[in-house]
Amino acid sequence: MSGFGPGDPFLADCPARLAVELIADKWTVVVLAGLSRGPVRHGELIELIGGVSRKMLTQTLRRLEAHGLVHRRAYAEAPPRVEYELTPLGATLTDPIRALTEWAQAHGEAVLDALDALDAPEAGPGPAARRD
Repeated sequence: MSGFGPGDPFLADCPARLAVELIADKWTVVVLAGLSRGPVRHGELIELIGGVSRKMLTQTLRRLEAHGLVHRRAYAEAPPRVEYELTPLGATLTDPIRALTEWAQAHGEAVLDALDALDAPEAGPGPAARRD
């Protein structure tokens, strides 16, 4: 028996699970963190977020806008100007993201140490002896 019941957040069609999947995307948290300081232009987000391509940032912003977490504001100017900002719903994620960031800063080295220890050759039997 799985232990899951109606409305359980681990069921595939549960809104909570869908929300977690949205937030768990590789770029979502860093984009939301970048927007937590106020309205930002696309180019500013590119500079702020290391390693994200323009295409991936655009896709992430569109997905977050479609899910009601980000608002896109286009100004009728020449040259065109577009800014992105958190919606009130998106702003509710600011504190959880801040807590996650603090955890990552406090424990990031331990996570890397564990990864390094896993990759290091063992003194005992070879990798075939390991059982996952």
